[in-house]
Amino acid sequence: MDINFLVIALAALIPLAVGMIYYNPKVLGNAWMTSAGLTEEQLKGANMGLIFGLTYLFSFLIAFSMQFTVIHQFHMMSVLADEPGLNDPTTAVGQYYADFMATYGNHFRTFKHGSFHGVLTSIFFIMPIIGINALFERKKFKYTLIHTGYWAISLGLIGGVISALA
Repeated sequence: MDINFLVIALAALIPLAVGMIYYNPKVLGNAWMTSAGLTEEQLKGANMGLIFGLTYLFSFLIAFSMQFTVIHQFHMMSVLADEPGLNDPTTAVGQYYADFMATYGNHFRTFKHGSFHGVLTSIFFIMPIIGINALFERKKFKYTLIHTGYWAISLGLIGGVISALA
């Protein structure tokens, strides 16, 4: 299977776009600042180029890893990766893989399916990570819910785009 870096690069823009709306003061920005214990004054003067640049880099890494969650055909490749002759269709394993991909290569490759996995990832992976950090930072559960909501939307969209287009 080939990795579609263009789709991943485009999907990596999603957290920036979602964050621009989600964390806007007219949406959940004020609630986030309150739950994080921040003021508008504290947020001023930051190096936004660095923040957005690193956010895009981290989002690219997230999008890259999400493809292995939402595109199940990668699992077949990983199971057979060490088999000699995998990429040679004249070998038994190469023929098996080629037949499998010809039959099942497009199964579960929809926006809906990818979104489902993105949202599940946010609930069962991201929320516990944010929650653990919030516990030690003495943040209220509202803080965890706000960030989990953001990641549920972002990962749902990332998963959907990658599953449908990559």
